[in-house]
Amino acid sequence: MSGPVVFALRALLAASLYAFLAWAFYSLWRDISQEGNLLASRRVPPIGLTILRPEAAPEVRHFSTPELTIGRDPACECPVEDDSVSARHARLHHHHGQWWLEDLGSTNGVLLNQQKLVMPTVLMNGDEFSCGETRFTISLLTPLPASPTRKLPERPEQD
Repeated sequence: MSGPVVFALRALLAASLYAFLAWAFYSLWRDISQEGNLLASRRVPPIGLTILRPEAAPEVRHFSTPELTIGRDPACECPVEDDSVSARHARLHHHHGQWWLEDLGSTNGVLLNQQKLVMPTVLMNGDEFSCGETRFTISLLTPLPASPTRKLPERPEQD
């Protein structure tokens, strides 16, 4: 074989190798970004609780965990200082795209919108429930969409 033919074959082989690598990296990048978008869409929307205790100022707390327990126990995600509340009184959890309220077998029970809660129930924005003498108002907050990182403005080059 002559020199130019061998050179052309080597150049063609190198170009096809670089094309394959570019295709492989592009496929990986596309799959990772799709997985990231899927995981971002599964994020738990934050929930806000306005806590109204007798003879105390209202308190607002925001949570972004998929499950939170309300009770007197300090290990609860939302501890309440109220003697009429059980140690683990109620549970809020995010399931199937909705927030649910569940009584954990408390002594005094849970009232949701002035009705005794007998089974796990879906919560709506503005619902009120009470554990003992403490009342809670639900604020379902919309999650902030995942946004790509912003590119910083370029600085002018200095000579």
